[in-house]
Amino acid sequence: MSDTVPLGRSPVRVSPLGVGTMSWSGEEGRGAYGGTRPADEEAAFRASLASGVTLFDTVDMYSRGKCEHWVGELSRGTSAIIATKFLPSRLVPPAFPYLPSHLPRLLNAALARLGRASVDVYQLRAFGLVPIKAWMNRLADAVESGKVRAVGVSGFTEEKLRTAHAALEARGIPLASIQNQYSLLDRSPEFDGILNACKELGVTLIAFSPLALGALSGKYRPGHLPEDILRRRMAGPFRAGRIASTLRVTEKLAAIGESHGKSVPQVALRYLIEQGAVPIPGAKNEKQARDNAGALTFSLSSTEMKELREATNSFVRNRTVSRPAASVA
Repeated sequence: MSDTVPLGRSPVRVSPLGVGTMSWSGEEGRGAYGGTRPADEEAAFRASLASGVTLFDTVDMYSRGKCEHWVGELSRGTSAIIATKFLPSRLVPPAFPYLPSHLPRLLNAALARLGRASVDVYQLRAFGLVPIKAWMNRLADAVESGKVRAVGVSGFTEEKLRTAHAALEARGIPLASIQNQYSLLDRSPEFDGILNACKELGVTLIAFSPLALGALSGKYRPGHLPEDILRRRMAGPFRAGRIASTLRVTEKLAAIGESHGKSVPQVALRYLIEQGAVPIPGAKNEKQARDNAGALTFSLSSTEMKELREATNSFVRNRTVSRPAASVA
């Protein structure tokens, strides 16, 4: 069983690794990327908990609410920590923006789907122009009502992160987390100010897509790409000009992993954990869940961390935006 870490300065404690449930729905053939079988999803959930992984992340739009419902059903009576998100607008017709005054209705609907009286982490997903202070005040109300234990944001820039933090701080409530994309093939948080701001403000960075859509799984190489490559074509690691570079990164991960008896994805996840982030890889079955949890059972040296940064510099975006965040390794 792994140790837990505080989610920011909130009362919620989580495992240093979580599970992203985007592909889960509890129904055959539903969910992202073709979905998985409900029996496999349940096995992944049980295996994660047994391995000390307690954080499960979902969102109201996954499978049009079915993912929240299924995660709530699986977690009932367990020690699972549930984080869910909402967008301040509908993305499907009839599309319209939600107002901060709508938050109680959105939250109550999410709680009904989850089958809970409260949610551990409720996250505002940035989309377009959002009145951050007004939303934070409504989320603070939700915390004070006991329906939300911790507040998070997702997809925020450093400026928006600081605005959200200040708005909640004025109400005496910490901003617990920010969920942004972060992997060895997209180290943007190290250069766009997010990781430094998180360390300064006491906010936890939850890293989504930590295996870069599977590019860091070690399974893919030129001539052997994902079957759904058309869906991932716009993802940098799978573009024709990037596949060779991605392969060089996975070779470095494999070399480091060999010295620890660990796999390519386990090393990729461990890098993020050493940086103070909480990665949330997907897990489509029991084997994937147990493999992911292996990232909790070893550490990387400062030399290995440096080697991984050097191996992935060609993938770094916006390197001039902010000074690099220091490694905690």
